[in-house]
Amino acid sequence: MGEIFAWIIGWDLLLEYALGAATVAVGWSGYAVSFLKDLGIVLPATLTAATGSQVMLADGSMTQAVLNLPAVGAIAVISLLLILGIRESAKFNSIIVIVKLVVILAFLVFGVWHINSANWTPFIPANTGKFGEYGFSGILRGAGVIFFAYIGFDAVSTAAQEAKQPQRDMPIGIIGSLFISTLLYIAVALVLTGIVPYKSLNVADPIAVGVNVIGLRWLALAVKIGAILGLSSVMLVLTYGQTRILYSISHDGLLPPLFSKIHPRFRTPHLSTLMLGVFVSVLAGCVPISTLSELVSIGTLFAFIVVCAGVLYLRYTQPGLHRPFRCPLVPFVPLTGILVCLYLIVGVPRETWLRLFVWLGVGLVIYLFYGQLHSVLYRKRKAQHNSSS
Repeated sequence: MGEIFAWIIGWDLLLEYALGAATVAVGWSGYAVSFLKDLGIVLPATLTAATGSQVMLADGSMTQAVLNLPAVGAIAVISLLLILGIRESAKFNSIIVIVKLVVILAFLVFGVWHINSANWTPFIPANTGKFGEYGFSGILRGAGVIFFAYIGFDAVSTAAQEAKQPQRDMPIGIIGSLFISTLLYIAVALVLTGIVPYKSLNVADPIAVGVNVIGLRWLALAVKIGAILGLSSVMLVLTYGQTRILYSISHDGLLPPLFSKIHPRFRTPHLSTLMLGVFVSVLAGCVPISTLSELVSIGTLFAFIVVCAGVLYLRYTQPGLHRPFRCPLVPFVPLTGILVCLYLIVGVPRETWLRLFVWLGVGLVIYLFYGQLHSVLYRKRKAQHNSSS
């Protein structure tokens, strides 16, 4: 679709992955604080929430938080792990995935016996009169906000350059994980809202609230450990994907070469990983989770719209292109994808739209004054022009 569209989608993905990692880090912090509290270790409230947010002290008084320190620390450790190497990171992630799946299944098995069906009545709470607060508009806004959970499936594609057989492995990884995760999302949501009234779940660690109600201490500890490890793997995947996107953009000349510089020993883009780690940790420590999640979701929806449009564009402009994996039922699938994303994006708050436009505006400025002048395509066109003249 042209270099300008490539830049727009790449710049949007940077927002999507950076804020996604920061959002998950805040959730990780919530579970870590809850777990440490169970062990008798209570962290100061002023160091466990976003800068400026209201927190309650031990004496019951209210004050403003300074920084979400656990979230900052989590991103720092993940960034260090990614600098050390992809092989070590992959082993770490594989172990975590197994552990968190076992924990999720344990929560479902024990939680189903504590469901109170009264918590599901009404299954769709009545709208309060304000758009997005319960009712069908609440479902729309909730789906639009939580859509960032689908970044993980998109992130599989960023590992294509380091996969042995990407033409075969990428479709299996994306579609397989999508199917399994969707079933688990639905099951956990049903059990959790059956155990705890939905109004009690507007917290950073909702599953911790659920297992505390069940009353099994060992299960509570296991679930919180699983959540901590699970969210660690999500942060790892998102941060990894972000560094590889930066590497590709820089390799194409649209960003300075330092973003594609490889460490001589670890063979990883260490400089970009380090800079991104600092940027994401600041976001995780200072910005509320609601603001982060809304921005991530609108960035994800925008990216998916462009991707669906790209499938349509290529299918009609280059029908004979070699396609190791061929999207089925074109144009129905991409058109449906575009319409569903547009439907969900309507529910995102107006302030979030403004923040997205500001981010894209900054990106266009960088592209106009640096990217297009240093891109590989521009240099090739310039060389061809000079040779022909």
